[in-house]
Amino acid sequence: MSVEFKIDGKTIVANDGETILLAAARNGISIPSLCYNQKISHTTSCFVCVVKDVKTGRFLPSCSSIPAPGQEVESSTAEVRDMRQTSLNLLLSEHVGDCEAPCTLACPAHAKVEEYVREGKKGNFLESLKIIKQRIPMPMSVGRVCPRFCEKDCRKNVTGEPLAINDFKRLAADLYYETYMEDIPASIGKKVAVVGAGPAGLSCAYYLRLKGVDVTVFEAMPKAGGMIRYGIPEYRMPKTLLDKEIKHFTDMGIEIKYGMKLGDNLSLDELKKEFDAVAITIGCWKPSSMRCEGEEFVTQGIDFLREVSLHDTKYINPGKTIVVGGGNTAMDCVRTSVRLGSKDVTCFYRRTEAEMPAEKLEIHEAKEEGVKFQFLVAPVKVEKRGEKLVLTCQRMELGEADASGRRKPVVIPGSDFETEADTIIGAIGQKTNAPACLEADKFGNLAANLGDNVFAAGDCNTGAATVVEALAGGRTMANSIFEAVTGEKVDDNENPIYVSRGHWRHLAKDDLVYVNSACSEAPRTKQSLISIEERTSTFKEVAATFTEEQIKEEGKRCIECSCSAKGDCMLRNHAKDYDCDVDAIKGEKLKVAYDNRHSVIIQDRGKCIKCGTCVKICKEVVNNNLLSAKKRGLYTYIGTAFDKGFPESCKDCLECVKACPVGALTIKKM
Repeated sequence: MSVEFKIDGKTIVANDGETILLAAARNGISIPSLCYNQKISHTTSCFVCVVKDVKTGRFLPSCSSIPAPGQEVESSTAEVRDMRQTSLNLLLSEHVGDCEAPCTLACPAHAKVEEYVREGKKGNFLESLKIIKQRIPMPMSVGRVCPRFCEKDCRKNVTGEPLAINDFKRLAADLYYETYMEDIPASIGKKVAVVGAGPAGLSCAYYLRLKGVDVTVFEAMPKAGGMIRYGIPEYRMPKTLLDKEIKHFTDMGIEIKYGMKLGDNLSLDELKKEFDAVAITIGCWKPSSMRCEGEEFVTQGIDFLREVSLHDTKYINPGKTIVVGGGNTAMDCVRTSVRLGSKDVTCFYRRTEAEMPAEKLEIHEAKEEGVKFQFLVAPVKVEKRGEKLVLTCQRMELGEADASGRRKPVVIPGSDFETEADTIIGAIGQKTNAPACLEADKFGNLAANLGDNVFAAGDCNTGAATVVEALAGGRTMANSIFEAVTGEKVDDNENPIYVSRGHWRHLAKDDLVYVNSACSEAPRTKQSLISIEERTSTFKEVAATFTEEQIKEEGKRCIECSCSAKGDCMLRNHAKDYDCDVDAIKGEKLKVAYDNRHSVIIQDRGKCIKCGTCVKICKEVVNNNLLSAKKRGLYTYIGTAFDKGFPESCKDCLECVKACPVGALTIKKM
């Protein structure tokens, strides 16, 4: 007997015995569900399919509730959505597991690391490049200069050295960057001006062009590339390769006009009149002060690197050189000084080597090239005495941690000393030098949205950062601009990423579960370097690109540790739809607990939401009784009798694995 009732004011008819959930679906009304599975009896454990009975005010699980004649149900009100969000947040509060591999989480651009590594391992380097360029439009540069955020968070660190992830980008780009061209859509009739042809500006232009927007880039310098060209030395990033990379942007139809400086011969007001939106990506070109007397005798690091890149001969053989600073710019300055002919180069840094923000690889290679280091020293005064510069410093000791989390250097009284040098280079940071037409904050940075369809991204928005961070910022800004000029919402096809708070860092080697059972335990492939003699006397690129065979072998080391269900995880999809937050409800988390004993099946109890679907599938569909709930409350888990594990015969069934809505049961990758 059919039943007539209302959902959200719409009268519908339910068939005899049909639930509210099924009747709604049959009539085109979508109600989310998580634990519902049409093959088994109702579990009603998740409450995600909740609806409200208007008359009684009660909330009902629609997957098991049979409508009554004349009943009125609400399925999409703010109150119902709030109830669903609460239910999902409760499930997330106990959920322990990374949706994405930590390498992807660590990448500022959220490049699909596991996916492009997998293609590289198979030798599909063009496909790998296509995946990379979804998030990183300058892979030739990033493959050489990135500080490898992804590798620092690679799970292989638990057992040894991380995967050489960055080299997958480098090889794929070196092989196919010049021949591959994206599908470029026709113009949609919108025009955007980008001020600055550094990585943020080029990234913004790239993603707007892929959406059919016409883009003109205005650059103050003679060539494009920003800090990649004028701040990163040739031995790290050959400019012939950068030229190839820039050419791809112009081949896409992006126009670049050179010698155009905002606030000088380029007017913001005129740009706003001519274009639908303006993107500001002017970088950080103003050096930070050393805050010491006599600083006028100091060569600023970014000025030094820029002039060297422009082939200014005044820096040839800088003599005895001191570089003050501990970041990557300081390392670029000391290593460049060596190549310019200096036989005596020293880096002064006010903290210890352990606190240096420069990449460990850069510090190591600088030492190999003969650079000396003095730690726990800070500059006080610079004087010129005859033909020499004299640097007065104070020795320091580490005190309490400061705002950066590092221990603050404290002066040791009476520890002043003097050092002579021919050249002193300051490399302690840089700032945005915004023109008067732009309103900057007290740190000199620009807001992401400056109003009146003017946006900012890259170093001028965040402060000095890395190339990959600038590319990510440019992409985010491109999406904001597209929405502003078209009124269309950008669907980024990106689910929110839920993280298990880095629990993997505390795993013992025996706790590391390999979903990829064929994962190699071979040592990390070593990169080939040119000789020390060439490194100290030329600007040749120091490191070689891996060969195809080397990359294929290195790819076999990948654990492939993202969740196997990340593409269709119902919990993740619903959490996105309902703007959930993994930290909304805090409490005790379950410990990492894997059952890896079976030859095919892995059970990850941290991901289990205790919906009971696998238990009922085994009992009601397979006609077996292998699984049941163990213990009570928070510590409840699904297991086999006497915790003996899945019998080997389960590999011929796998119905429970197929039915799991969250990837708590998964199949090993062979």
